[in-house]
Amino acid sequence: MHRKLLAGLGAAVVLLGIAGCSDAAPLAGPTSTSGEQQAGEPDLSGIPDVVAEVNGEELAKDDFIELYKGQFQQMQAQSQTTGQEVDQKELRTQTVNAMVDTELLVQEADSRDITASQEELDAALQELATANQMKTADEALAALKEQGLDEDEVYSQLETQVRLDKLIAEETGDIEPTEDELRALYDEAVAQQKQSGAEGELPSFEDAKPQLIEQATSQKQSEAYKTIVDDLREGAKITINL
Repeated sequence: MHRKLLAGLGAAVVLLGIAGCSDAAPLAGPTSTSGEQQAGEPDLSGIPDVVAEVNGEELAKDDFIELYKGQFQQMQAQSQTTGQEVDQKELRTQTVNAMVDTELLVQEADSRDITASQEELDAALQELATANQMKTADEALAALKEQGLDEDEVYSQLETQVRLDKLIAEETGDIEPTEDELRALYDEAVAQQKQSGAEGELPSFEDAKPQLIEQATSQKQSEAYKTIVDDLREGAKITINL
């Protein structure tokens, strides 16, 4: 069965980032006479039709390529700042493992009968639009269409996102950070600033509170995500073909 997979979950997936690796981007350029991939191009050679199997579910080459191109473009942009060349072998491993993790979560959501209502999908689309400085969901759909995703595809990916967000929420339960946890994060930031010798004054604890709440919540979501993925991997039959 073909699945459109999302990866890189914190607790949410930014679809515009995935759409950025549409078919408009080059798959691969010509190779040099030495057979090495030219700098700045994703190496898509030797990818099997089935990059991995998860409990009998096949993960397709086309989905890997789409995701890999997007990840490569992001890493390539970072490398222009750092001067460090993208390690494509490592990136391949990270990409296929992200696909495996997502498939495990999808299968777990299936087993728990976790669904997404149309209202939840519409809300997620509006949230996506707002996060990308757009006023309406229609604007987001139009932007995504220009990048290769039609409306059905967008809603399919949103459905996966919403269902996995709900799965992670089931695992985390009430994750509202306590005052002590927020204070510890703030004190850590103060200590780091002193250690680095950075100039400038941090905002007060009260002024920084919204950002601290977001950071603490994200940390707890990430911990829950890692825990459930690790547990699912232990009992899963996984074959990686890359």
